[in-house]
Amino acid sequence: MVWWFVFLTYLVLLWHVCGDLFRDTRLGGWAKAAWIVALIVLPYLSILVYVIARGRGMTARHATAREQARERTEEYIRETAGRSPADEIARAKALLDSGAISADEFGTLKQRALAG
Repeated sequence: MVWWFVFLTYLVLLWHVCGDLFRDTRLGGWAKAAWIVALIVLPYLSILVYVIARGRGMTARHATAREQARERTEEYIRETAGRSPADEIARAKALLDSGAISADEFGTLKQRALAG
């Protein structure tokens, strides 16, 4: 049971370290390759050294990635949520002014925008 715990802990740490390696834009390709080789040859020692040497940067990169994901999500929600009632009324008013809809239709669109 203890060995399974140690092995699963290793896999989780390996996943985080590899993700951080490929997320880091300041680290060159050769350095990334050296870390990957070290992770294969000396797995536990290299993970320990990586976390000690690059742990603070790892946290900062993770926080930056999380913030960027949050911003993209909020932008997507704003784009897909539709227009505000004021935008809908302005659009309906433009249609009324151009003669595309009647005053009754404008009233209906205005009520629908204010209700929803």
